[in-house]
Amino acid sequence: MLTETVTLAAGSGTGRAPAATGTGPAASRAPAPVLSSGARSLLLNASMEPLCIVSLRRAVLLVMSGKATVLETDGRLLHSEHASVPLPVVLCLTRYVHVPVRRPVPPTRRTVLQRDSHRCAYCGGGADTVDHVHPRSRGGRHEWTNVVAACVRCNHRKADRLLHEIGWELGFAPRAPRWSVTFGTAAARSEPLWAAYVPA
Repeated sequence: MLTETVTLAAGSGTGRAPAATGTGPAASRAPAPVLSSGARSLLLNASMEPLCIVSLRRAVLLVMSGKATVLETDGRLLHSEHASVPLPVVLCLTRYVHVPVRRPVPPTRRTVLQRDSHRCAYCGGGADTVDHVHPRSRGGRHEWTNVVAACVRCNHRKADRLLHEIGWELGFAPRAPRWSVTFGTAAARSEPLWAAYVPA
């Protein structure tokens, strides 16, 4: 039976996962703080492409059943009655799972802000609006390559002008996200160990 408690492994810390080990009397006597019920893990396909975010319980069951291996752990061990499993922060399926092609994500205010990490494309400050780089009033289209996050001040200053007309330039080339931004960059910010596996 899986218990959602953890004990700190000796020399624990953020990094690659150690192998699962058996438990003994010493492990059973170790302090066991309650693990947050909101703990989550990033699940990758066997091709190393991100699939989804799963609950910690689901992640551990996948590891214990041999269907997934732990790639990243925060250094803690989760104990069952018969084994100790590194707490999986990132795990990878051992066999490839075919996933239907995802529908393109439309460039809405929410998804553009998520893609750009809520940072203004012009000044780098916090952003809560979206701007068309090539203004729609001048023929610009509402598509991923023409929309960026912008702060209210920069959005108003730019108005319906082109960047070269005001001497501005973008620090990056806007593009469609390679996968769902519904948790992409936002998730990577909340769990730093996910960043290397989540396309920007």
